[in-house]
Amino acid sequence: MKSHFYAYISKIRWLQRWGLKRNTIPENVMEHSWEVATIAHALALIKNRYFDGDLDVNAIVVAALYHDCSEVITGDMPSPIKYHSKDITQAYKSIERQAEHELLNLLPTELQGDYKPVLVEEFVPPEHKAIIKAADTIAAYLKCQLEVDAGNAEFSKAIEDIKNRLNTIEQPEVKYFLEMFASSYSLTLDELLG
Repeated sequence: MKSHFYAYISKIRWLQRWGLKRNTIPENVMEHSWEVATIAHALALIKNRYFDGDLDVNAIVVAALYHDCSEVITGDMPSPIKYHSKDITQAYKSIERQAEHELLNLLPTELQGDYKPVLVEEFVPPEHKAIIKAADTIAAYLKCQLEVDAGNAEFSKAIEDIKNRLNTIEQPEVKYFLEMFASSYSLTLDELLG
């Protein structure tokens, strides 16, 4: 029996993020997932190298790649709606969990155990989730910065809210990443090369 798993999740390229905001630079879920994975990779390495971490960097990167795959079923719910009330948040989280299990069940039975700890959030180790969530927040901040730098005031409140959220994260690898790498994202290609 053939599996539609990969064909199905490849459809995340058609899901646009930030649906309730006017975007100067569109971003889809596939692009976002790649960026979160690269940032999570950096955060995990930084934690291991500088802050006595003992994380499985590769497992974190793989889980980050899959972290929003359930949105191929649920769609991308804008954060202001997703977190509007406790009831909406709980309902949406329940739908996300069901979607993760539906995707898992598309895989051959022999592979499901391998995918469960990277595809189904409840099986992702807590220390991996913390890194991925931080990477997701950094990616959102960088997207907002990109929009603000492009003159899009639509993202000015979001960038402040996300910056405040980043300031409350008590993970030294997050502060290190932001101090070492974040300002470069505002540079032009010529400035990066020069």
